[in-house]
This record gives sequence, C-alpha cells and structure tokens, in this order.
Amino acid sequence: MKDFKLGIIVDSFRKDFKTNVEIAKELGADGIQMYMVEGELAPENMTPEKIAEVKQILSDNALEISAVCADLGGHGFARAEDNPQKIATSKRIAEIAKELGATVLTTHIGVIPEDKTCERYQVMQAACKELGTYAEEQGMFFAIETGPEKAIILKEFLDSLDCKGMAVNLDPANFIMVADQDPVEAVHLLKDYIVHTHAKDGIMLQKTDPNIIYDFFADGGIGDLRLGDYFLETPLGEGKVDFDAYLAALREIGFHGYLTIEREVGPDPVADVKMAMDLLRSKL
Repeated sequence: MKDFKLGIIVDSFRKDFKTNVEIAKELGADGIQMYMVEGELAPENMTPEKIAEVKQILSDNALEISAVCADLGGHGFARAEDNPQKIATSKRIAEIAKELGATVLTTHIGVIPEDKTCERYQVMQAACKELGTYAEEQGMFFAIETGPEKAIILKEFLDSLDCKGMAVNLDPANFIMVADQDPVEAVHLLKDYIVHTHAKDGIMLQKTDPNIIYDFFADGGIGDLRLGDYFLETPLGEGKVDFDAYLAALREIGFHGYLTIEREVGPDPVADVKMAMDLLRSKL
C-alpha cells in the first residue's frame, strides 16, 4: 500500500483542462492540482455550467483534486494597495474550489522579511490573517508555497497569525534553488503546517537575495530569462533534492498526503512527469 498519494499539476501538460486530466489519468495519478487564476478555469469563467463540466471530467477519470493553485502572481500580498482585490479574488477562488470538493489552495505570498517590525511584514500578516481566518471558517487551507525564505522565518510568520487556515505547501526544490536550505530540515521545522507538497527538483546556480529572484517572477513569470542565471529546475532525480531523505522526513512527521509533481519547464513535460511518477513509485 502506498504511504503517499501521487498528484500532478495538470497545467504542466499545456493542453486544455480535459486533455490534461486524461493524461494525468493515463499516467496513474491519484489526483490533480490545477491553476484557477486565468484562462479556461479563471474565476470569471467558472459558471455553474463550467463547474459541473469540471466535476464531470474529474468523475469520468476517477481523479480527485489534491489542491487548487490560487497564486495571483505579482508581489503576492506584499503591497497593501494590491491586497483588497487580491484577497477578494482569493476568496472567490476558494468558494469555487469548495464547490469542486477541494480543501487546499496553494499560493505564493511574496518574500517574508526577516524584520518583523517593518511595514511589509505587517501588510503580509494582515492579508494572510484575513485569508487564513476565512479558510478556517470554510474548513479549508490557504497553503503558502515554500521557497523565498528560510523555513524558520516562514514558521514564525505562521505562528504569528494564530489561525489554522493558513498552512504550507512544501516545495523541496524551491528550498534548494532559492533559499539554500535542506528540505529535510524544513520538513521538521514546518511539520505542524504542511498540508500539501510538491514533488519537484532543481539546482542552485548562483546564490542571491531571494527578493531579486521573486521580483523577476513578478515581472516576467517563470519564463523570465534572468532566472536562468540563478537556478535550474530539473526533471525529478536530476537535481539536488535527496528524495529518499525527504520522503523519510515526511513519514517521520506523519504526513501521508499528496506528492504533487510540478514540471514548469522543459520541452517534453509528459515524459518528464512520467519519469517522476516512476521514480516516486519506486520509493513508496
């Protein structure tokens, strides 16, 4: 019996939603994560008819939703002037996700400052407190994707919110590529908050201030060519994530949820995801 469920971010396949889900089914996934911020599944396109269609596609393929990506991009929740609209949109995505039977929404919130007294820290606190309280009331989680900051900074930020609806989507590759942190150490530090994980691999090429990298993300997304100076996302098993140690750490803390494969780059995502599925199955 598998001790983790295997998921796939179906947007990795770069097809329409129905085709993406069918590919995930063919590869043997237990569930899928999908973006719900723009395009086919954007909140404004999720009419009752579209929601029913998505439910039917999932049912036809016997797949559940591991999580919904509600990452609205830009600078996360670091800019006060952006937050009223972003919070409202995030809540709307949560409403739709709940109708679809999902309980976890993943998002980047921006780079948490080390200085807890600065204005940006307090702006991010206020936004995440509001979203976390809302999620808790709905029986859901907004899960912050790891990466920009060290795990201890994220843990202390989460502790300060004093609500159970703001959690962690642990991405081991982001710790390697950006934060220069051992994912095993991060698992143990964040153990009380982890509700979802990504299975992704990568290499740091040049260490720099995470604010620089996430400003590039905000400007140009994952395709910003400047990012290639600092890190390389690789197929699973070809980067610096020690998956044996990482999975052992997840087992030690009692996490037996989703390992959701994310492949944001590369010319043949289906082949890369299949290889990742095979590698993970060999370790379960």
